[in-house]
Formats: sequence, structure tokens, C-alpha cells
Amino acid sequence: MRLPRPMFSRSVLIAGSVVVTASMLVSACGSKAGDTEAAAAESCVDTSGDTIKVGSLNSLSGTMAISEVTVRDAIKLAVEEINAAGGVLDKQIQIIGEDGASEPTVFAEKAEKLISSDCVAAVFGGWTSSSRKAMLPVFESNNSLLYYPVQYEGLESSPNIFYTGATTNQQIVPALDYLKEKGTKSLYLVGSDYVFPQTANRIIKAYAEANGIEIKGEDYTPLGSTDFSTIVNKVRTAGADAVFNTLNGDSNVAFFREYKNVGLTPQTMPVVSVSIAEEEVGGIGVQNITDQLTAWNYYQTIDTPVNNAFVAAYKKAYGANKPTSDPMEAAYVSVYLWKNTVEKAGSFDVKAIQDNAGGVSFDAPEGKVTIDGENNHITKTARIGEIKPDGLIYTVWESPGPIEPDPYLKSYPWAAGLSG
Repeated sequence: MRLPRPMFSRSVLIAGSVVVTASMLVSACGSKAGDTEAAAAESCVDTSGDTIKVGSLNSLSGTMAISEVTVRDAIKLAVEEINAAGGVLDKQIQIIGEDGASEPTVFAEKAEKLISSDCVAAVFGGWTSSSRKAMLPVFESNNSLLYYPVQYEGLESSPNIFYTGATTNQQIVPALDYLKEKGTKSLYLVGSDYVFPQTANRIIKAYAEANGIEIKGEDYTPLGSTDFSTIVNKVRTAGADAVFNTLNGDSNVAFFREYKNVGLTPQTMPVVSVSIAEEEVGGIGVQNITDQLTAWNYYQTIDTPVNNAFVAAYKKAYGANKPTSDPMEAAYVSVYLWKNTVEKAGSFDVKAIQDNAGGVSFDAPEGKVTIDGENNHITKTARIGEIKPDGLIYTVWESPGPIEPDPYLKSYPWAAGLSG
């Protein structure tokens, strides 16, 4: 499935999505490749010794810790493997870790620290789109690099961010196509109240209108919400064929417990989730979510030699009961893509990395991925999965091959005007 490549374009910033310091906004808002300020930003990265520093910036506390701790662990695993194999350009990688604390403003502050005080060559991390939006002007104004590992709503690209999770045409659109093929005629939309769910649902509604799918309802709740009695009762009485779930973090625990409590089942009204992976299944309780559907690009159950080796290495490092999942696999992959790009460029310099990123590949646990140098996203295979009683997710459908990233949905007529 090969899609036209959109040209690299200016970052899309959603007004009011996050408050960052005035100095950051004045110096960086809306910058793009070639902007004078970004080009003039001086790096303090030290390449003179036998080590090179990178940042790991993840929520180790707060509502998103349920998801992000494993991302931190995957970054560490990749670094340890690379160091054991000789490092990058004969340098050992040193991780400087920070806690984003599930707060966008904290992510922005910690990103500034990692770049300006710790002098890291790149940062790996972030999860929510609000955290990414908060960090984007920091990386652009400092002309530094962020490797962002989580699926997101698309409609964005930046020369200073490499997006190693799925964009919309690699996850949400395939999920909608799958539901349509299964005869779904109506949907209920439930999401957390921030950038990703709101933008994703605009895309879903545009798709639905073009494909004869009725939207029976749309509800949002703040991140960290635990009271879903009202929303679930609205879902129950709406009579939709399926629910499209863009809740994030531990809100999913309360949602699925209430969903089961009122008698809703995957057989009567299935839920398709785009932010629940193997790690979250345990927190939700597998008994509350068995047979529900997910849309991702990677599952622990992918049976290939590369993935089997990855799963074995992760479990050896963190415990036999620790599952692997899509976002942490994308984080693991991001470290290797950075390494491969640095080695292709022969330099840790940001511009050298940007200039050489296009076409860089990695034989990842999810399958081969390749960086699209025009938008800094990567090719990914779409997969629909079903959660089973053992807590793992099994593929029930996958795309014929890797899908080229189309973050602005340029190849879909129904998406015209969504990018503003």
C-alpha cells in the first residue's frame, strides 16, 4: 500500500493546547526548516570524548505512568544493546533520564533542560499530543531532535521531530476501513479531552460522513477521569454498532470496568481502542476487556525471528511477566533509527542527521521500517488485534505491507480541509 508523499511543511500548532514560557513561544512558535533562529541555534553537544549523551523524557508519575514507564525501559534496552555492540561512531551512549510527570508544561521544561543544560544529542520520549505540542517549539528554537514514539492524530510535521509511531493513515484510517468491511454503520466516539482525541475524532467524523457511517454520540473526559457512569450509559442507550475509543492513560481502567458492569460486551457493541496495548490490558483487568479490538502496528504475538528475539531480550531485562507493546517497540526502534542515521551521516550534527534521514531503515520487531525524509515519519504495517484471556493481543487483520506515512491525509479526498 504505497501512498503519495506530502511535501515537508510547516508544523501545525493547535492554539491553546498548552502553555509554555513566553520566551519559548516568542523564539520558536511556528518555526520550520530553514528558519533563521533555528539554523542559528548553537548546540552544546560535546562529541570530544568517548561518550555521547541522549535524553529519555517520559512520564514516570501521574496518570500516564501506566503507559510511559515501559517506553523508558525500551529506550534503555536499545541503548544497552547498541553500547554492547560498540556504540555509535565508536562512542558509548549515556542516557539522561527525566520525568515529564504527565504534564505538558513539565515536558517542555525538562526538554529545555536536557537540550541546554545536559547538552544531549537527541531526546527520546513523550506520549500525549499535548506533551509533544509543548515540546515542539523547544526543539525547533534550539534546533535539537526529538524522537516521538507514539501513534498520534497526524496533521503535523517538523524538521526537529522524528515520528516513529503511526500517523492517521497507518492506524485510524485502517481501523475505520476494517469496521466498514465488517458492516459497521454507526459509531459512538469516546475520548480524553485533549489534542489527540479531539483531532482524531474530527478525522473519524469526516471519514464517517464520506462512508455512510452515522456518529451516534461523542463524549470527552479529562485525562485521569475515573467516573464513567454517565458516559457509558449514554453509549449503552445510543445503540451504535461499535465504539471508537481514544481515551488515554488510566481512564481506560474505569471506562472498561463500567462498560462491563452495565452489560455491554464485545459481541453486542465492540470497542476499538487506539491507545490500549499489552501493558494497559493488565491494569484494566483482562476480564474486563477480553475480545475487544485494538488498532496498532505491533503486538507481542508477532511471530518472526526478529520479534521473538526482541521479546526475549525485553523479558530477560525486565521480567518474564512484562509484555512488550506498540509504543515501547516504537521507542526501541527510534533509538536504532537515530543510530543508523548518525552512522549514515557520519556525524551527530542535527543538520547532517536531517539531510541523511531519508531512506534510513531498520529491521524492527514490527517489520522493516523506513524514514520518509520529506516528513520525518516512517513506514509502518497496520494491524487490527483482538485481546485474549491470556492478556495478549493477536492480529486479526494486517495491511499487505508497510504503509507510507501521509500525515496530512493528502491522498484522501474526504480529508480535504482538515489540516486547516
